[in-house]
Amino acid sequence: MVGYDPEAKCVSTVEAAAAGSASGLVTRVLISPLDVIKIRFQLQIEQLSASNPGAKYHGILQAVQRIFQEEGLVAFWKGHVPAQFLSVGYGAVQFMAFESLTKLVHNVTSYNARDSFVHFVCGGLADAVQPVDMLRTRFAAQGEPKIYRNLRHAVVTMYQTEGPRTFYRGLTPTIVAIFPYAGLQFSFYNILQQISEWVIPAEGKKGGNVKNLVCGSCAGIISKTLTYPFDLFKKRLQVGGFEHARAAFGQVRTYRGLTDCVRQIMREEGPGGFFKGLSPSLLKAAVSTGLVFFWYELFCSLLC
Repeated sequence: MVGYDPEAKCVSTVEAAAAGSASGLVTRVLISPLDVIKIRFQLQIEQLSASNPGAKYHGILQAVQRIFQEEGLVAFWKGHVPAQFLSVGYGAVQFMAFESLTKLVHNVTSYNARDSFVHFVCGGLADAVQPVDMLRTRFAAQGEPKIYRNLRHAVVTMYQTEGPRTFYRGLTPTIVAIFPYAGLQFSFYNILQQISEWVIPAEGKKGGNVKNLVCGSCAGIISKTLTYPFDLFKKRLQVGGFEHARAAFGQVRTYRGLTDCVRQIMREEGPGGFFKGLSPSLLKAAVSTGLVFFWYELFCSLLC
C-alpha cells in the first residue's frame, strides 16, 4: 500500500524512487494524447462549442479528428520528451519523499502514518515544481509549422528571446494549487482504499491491482475537479510571449499576472472559462492517477 505501514513489509527509499520513476514513465506514454487535448482546450479563448464559428475545437472526438488530420498521429505526443523528464523525475521524488515523510511522521510524532490527514500533508510536501512543465506546455500548444524543432532548440530560443524567467511562467498558480492537489490525491486514495477494505468481503480481495486502479482513478477525479482552475491559469500564463505560435488556433491574450488572468477570463469567458478542458482533464486525471498508483503498487510488489 502507498505510504509507510508499520504492520507490513515496506519498500526502501531507493525502491520507492525506482517504482515511482517506472510508474511515471509507463503512465506518461499512455496518457499523452489526453494531455495534448486538455492543453489545447485550456488555451482556446473561444467557447468550446460547435455553435461558435470561431472555435477551432468543440469536443474531444472533434479535437482528435482535427489534430490527426492537420498534424498527424505524432502530434498527440508533442512535448513527450520534456514530459517524460517531468514524469520520471517527478515520480521518483514524489513517492520517495512520500514514503520517507510518512515513516518520519510515524517515528517522531503521535500521529498514525495511515491517517488520511497525514497522507494529505505528506502528499502535498512530497510534490515539486519543475521548469520542464513549461517546455511540455509550449510543445503541446504549438501547431504546424513548428516553432520549436526539438528540446534543445526550445530551451535556447526561449532563453535568448524571453530570458531565464520565462521557464517559471505560471509559477504562482502552480505553487497555490500543487500542495492541495497532490495532498488530495494521496489522502483520497487512502480513504478509498480503507472504504474498499470495509466494503469488499474477504473472499473478493484477490483483485488488488484492479482495486488500486479504481481507487487511484477516483482520487484523481476528485482532486483534479477541486483544483482545476489553477491548472488552467498556469497554462494560460505559460504561453505568454508565445502568441505568434497560437495565431492559427484563434484569439490570443496577454496576461500581466495571475490576478489579471483571472479577471480577463471572468470578464470575457465567464465562470465557465475557468473549467475549459475539464472533461479531457478529468479523463486524463482518472487514467493517469489510476495508472500511477496501479503501476507503483505493482512495481513495489515485484521489488519486494
